[in-house]
Amino acid sequence: MGMKQKHNSQFDHVLFLISQGRNRTNLLKKQEQKAIAFLVQYIPSWVSPNMLTGIGFFGNVIVSLSFILGARIDPRFLLLGVVGFAISWFGDSLDGRIAYYRNTPRKWYGFSLDLVVDWIGIVLVGLGFIIYAEGFSKILGYGFIVLYGLEIILALLRYKISGEYSIDAGKLSPTEARIFISLFLVLEVIFHGTMTYMAGLANVVLAFSNFTEFKKLARIADQRDEEEKKKKNVSKISDIQVN
Repeated sequence: MGMKQKHNSQFDHVLFLISQGRNRTNLLKKQEQKAIAFLVQYIPSWVSPNMLTGIGFFGNVIVSLSFILGARIDPRFLLLGVVGFAISWFGDSLDGRIAYYRNTPRKWYGFSLDLVVDWIGIVLVGLGFIIYAEGFSKILGYGFIVLYGLEIILALLRYKISGEYSIDAGKLSPTEARIFISLFLVLEVIFHGTMTYMAGLANVVLAFSNFTEFKKLARIADQRDEEEKKKKNVSKISDIQVN
């Protein structure tokens, strides 16, 4: 019993370490955090956060190639994209968390690197879909790139306005997005042509999520403007009383 309590206490401490520096609100938050807390304990010391970022980016390259191979050779190559998303999640989820676990975080460097690498990776995935898609469906790939880019902009705005860094848009995060798109890839292999409808649905959900998040940010920004206005008025009154 004592050993079990000690193990739970150590695991809770790891959970605390990896949860620092950002706020999570996604649907799979608890399960994902536990998985990350488990994995960081077994990452070899010679594996650096930058290496994990590279692994995550490589996963996105695999996803992009799966679309290209699916279009040029055989649709079953789309299943390679599922593997790519798993690799992408592994690298992208553990790069910053391993730094906090090792007590070697580089907050601003990691923040900058993550956003740039994530954006390039999403562009590659979107371009891969555009190559795979036919006709009007290509616009959906372009729409996905634009909407995901907007999500990154909202993350930056959230950080600037509220001081909180979150990679989630409400209940959705890159993790849920990877799972849904992986499901779409499997369905496309089984039922050819469904990818168009699924991509359209994904764009609608992403657009709604971004719009909802923007409304929240606008409300917070308005409240902050009011607070700053009140502080200025109080400061002016104090200056008048002193004079």
